[in-house]
Amino acid sequence: MLWQKAWLETRGRFLAGLAISVIVGFGVIYDFRATERLLPLVRNMDPGALDTTGPIGAAIKEGIAAQQTFRGFVWWQWYRQNLTYLVVIFGALLGAGGLLARSGGATLFTLSLPVSRNRLIGTRAVIGLAELLAIAIVPSLVLPLLAPSIGQSYSVIDVMVHGAFMFVVGSVFFSLAALLSNDYTDMWRPVLIACIVAAALGMLEYVPAISPYGIFHVMNGETYYRHAGVPWIGLLISTGISAALLRTAAVNLAHRDF
Repeated sequence: MLWQKAWLETRGRFLAGLAISVIVGFGVIYDFRATERLLPLVRNMDPGALDTTGPIGAAIKEGIAAQQTFRGFVWWQWYRQNLTYLVVIFGALLGAGGLLARSGGATLFTLSLPVSRNRLIGTRAVIGLAELLAIAIVPSLVLPLLAPSIGQSYSVIDVMVHGAFMFVVGSVFFSLAALLSNDYTDMWRPVLIACIVAAALGMLEYVPAISPYGIFHVMNGETYYRHAGVPWIGLLISTGISAALLRTAAVNLAHRDF
């Protein structure tokens, strides 16, 4: 019963996130066709025609260099940008809600069930994280499936590895929203706060000294893309943060009077 309740509460957000992500992933495939037509112009461009001295110019230069190949284009447009944004937003949406976001009658009914509060939040967390995992991986499967239609190929292994990075770091924002939901009676404030935190962390990625260690550097799998290995330390730290946030949320709920 708890599993069904958790699914019914989150299925709308999950299905919306999955559908939107699949549509955007589908678009990435065919956006490469347009980019392919521009590549000869970029390659023949005068190197002095583009100012790359500042941070913005350097980012433009990096983006142009990465998108010379299909794999680089997918990483830059999909994993570094679109999917990262979608996983953060829907991670927060899936984590938000809970007992306080329901009406008083629903809350009292849930608390009257013969189960512990730890089990209540644990069941909801498992369902939400499973949904987040699906959003992190399933939309990317359109890449190896449809790439041959434009004369390209993409590795299923890359999909799984990048999906794991997306899920592990995305779970931080899921867990943050779950914790904040213990303090707010609506769903939107926890989502908004989690997204503001994500935006602040994203701004730090533009600081050269911080960028290699940033949370989104781990999330987009840049070191893996550049054949520099798996960012194990960043993944372990993200996992630890998620676990600590969920544990704190469970403890707070267990000691709350309703």
